[in-house]
Amino acid sequence: MKKTLLLIAFSSISIFLFAQKENVQKQESNAEKFSDKVGTLIEKEYDPIGDVAKCKIQVLTFKDLLDGHKVTAVQFQYEYRASYGSDTKIAVLDADEIDAFLSSIKMIKEKVMPTSVVKYTEVSFKSRSGFMAGCFSKKEKWTGYMKLSKYDSNSYIFFEEDDFSKLYTLLQTAKAKL
Repeated sequence: MKKTLLLIAFSSISIFLFAQKENVQKQESNAEKFSDKVGTLIEKEYDPIGDVAKCKIQVLTFKDLLDGHKVTAVQFQYEYRASYGSDTKIAVLDADEIDAFLSSIKMIKEKVMPTSVVKYTEVSFKSRSGFMAGCFSKKEKWTGYMKLSKYDSNSYIFFEEDDFSKLYTLLQTAKAKL
């Protein structure tokens, strides 16, 4: 009887321990999903637009050479450097998300940044791929940021208020090429 109870207890614990999985799934843009299709021949074309706060912005075009279907997006690329080495951080913003991001930047420039706040405040835009951008108040001053990967604290890029104008202009240029 003891052996049976021990066997049941051990089995239950084993099942519980092995059933636990990490549920962190990589979020992908529609463009990334398109480029990852199997059984296709995908061409990737990179069109550089410019840089803001050491972040390269480029238009990315994926073309299925077998059926001719194209998908375009905007790619943000940042080289993170640390004392132990460097790593390239990349985010992709789908073409259908550009207008919402441009509207968010405009709202931040015109309505958020001119205000003075006493309490810590954050304002952020999020895309389906996990890309985030916005600003936060720090000692009554606003600081802009982009976070290229939702689960990577090393993918933050911080910038000043003037960089929002440059980012807006670069995204307008990118949108015209989509």
